Amino acid sequence: MAGRVGFLIAGVQKGGTTALYDYLCDHPDLEMSPVKEPHFFDDEAGVDWACPDYGPYEAQFSGDGRLKGEATPIYTYWPGALERARAYNPALRLIVLFRDPVARAWSHWRMETARGAESLPFEICIAAGRSRVDDPAAPGCHRVYSYVERGFYAPQVRRLLTLFPRTQCLFLRSADLRTRPETILAGVCDFLGAPRMADVEARFSHVGPRLAGTGSPPEAAVQQLRALYEADQAAWAALTGLTPESPEF
Repeated sequence: MAGRVGFLIAGVQKGGTTALYDYLCDHPDLEMSPVKEPHFFDDEAGVDWACPDYGPYEAQFSGDGRLKGEATPIYTYWPGALERARAYNPALRLIVLFRDPVARAWSHWRMETARGAESLPFEICIAAGRSRVDDPAAPGCHRVYSYVERGFYAPQVRRLLTLFPRTQCLFLRSADLRTRPETILAGVCDFLGAPRMADVEARFSHVGPRLAGTGSPPEAAVQQLRALYEADQAAWAALTGLTPESPEF
């Protein structure tokens, strides 16, 4: 039996998922989870994935007939999360927002540094610091230090498309949500089969503390990442039909 939750905003971290979640919370025909990121399908400790209990997850939502969704942007990156989501509901619709990967990495590092989880400079984190990306629960991945790894979008899209048909996936650019929210939200509503929203006003949503005094990354680091992501960006564009964003720091 298909699960109660009908759609996920499944990625990417620092890609505008909070803004999209906030917009959709205002839609009368949609019900979003009361907490933006339930982190259910990436829960390695609290769920027995051999025989998962979906009760606590679904208990976050009411029993009414509205289409229900949540936004946990690690799902596209974390091993097993999308596979678990498909086992829960093969009819799920998935929305993925993409941000320029260099800007995403910089924003990610700023967030972790501001909240005290990171003490190394950005240029070290994206070079020698990548050796820290090895979580015992998901070898080769890490929830905090994955500044570079989360920006390789093509493998994440390929994996998603092996699990869900293209018709159940909506790929968007975060810059477009920021600059053309009414148009993008109309497309999101059409994708979800919900009435379009009226009188959309642009909003900017931020999560967590902001780090003062670090407006732009070092240019050498930008060029290093730009070269690192070049082939992946081309592959990602071919898979999604989107064009790469210009970085905004």
